[in-house]
Amino acid sequence: MGVVAELVLIRHGQSTANVAFPLADAQDLLESGLTGRDTDVELTELGVEQAAAVGRWLAALPGGELPEVVVTSPYLRARETWRIAAATSGLSLPAPGTDDRLVDRLVGELEMLTHAAIRQRFPAEPARFEQAGEYAYRPPGGETFGDIAVRLTSFLDDLNREHADERVLVVAHDSVVLMMRYVIEGLDWTGLAAIVAAAGPVRNASITSFTGSSGGLVLDRYNTVGHLA
Repeated sequence: MGVVAELVLIRHGQSTANVAFPLADAQDLLESGLTGRDTDVELTELGVEQAAAVGRWLAALPGGELPEVVVTSPYLRARETWRIAAATSGLSLPAPGTDDRLVDRLVGELEMLTHAAIRQRFPAEPARFEQAGEYAYRPPGGETFGDIAVRLTSFLDDLNREHADERVLVVAHDSVVLMMRYVIEGLDWTGLAAIVAAAGPVRNASITSFTGSSGGLVLDRYNTVGHLA
């Protein structure tokens, strides 16, 4: 089976949840100030600016490096990041598709809860998290990082089969970007933790890319944000 010519992964721009939850957790609050579902979380003003910066980065690419296929997470913040980027670029770019396998990590009953609210409503969960470890922990009704790897493996298999030798751009979430490295590079949890320790979290609107010119996907850049300057 062939592989895509290039796979570009972009995390969505800053979201309201990216701001609200760290602030609420720092103050040990039960409420974040946000309501609704994770899938409907919007971009902040900065997130909109970051998405526009991605569009300017696209506009500066040579024609032979532009994406031929675009797929986003179905979550609003990812779809809006691409919509704004594409509009800002001024280019005629592919219409995006969405794929449910690109959603953020599913945390089940803990969705949209602050740390204080989790301790109050699910008092056993902090100890379960400590015992299992970050990557093996399964929130009530949610998924482990291993589950993310399974769905991304399926996504990549389909992508390589259906779009071999094409340039593909994906807009999704930090967990997706990180776990793409795990799947593509055949990492273990120790190797994944080393990446996080060295590079920090996946940044909003960052660019990660793999090239398929060697017949397999090879990392070209990871978590870069120079275009946001």
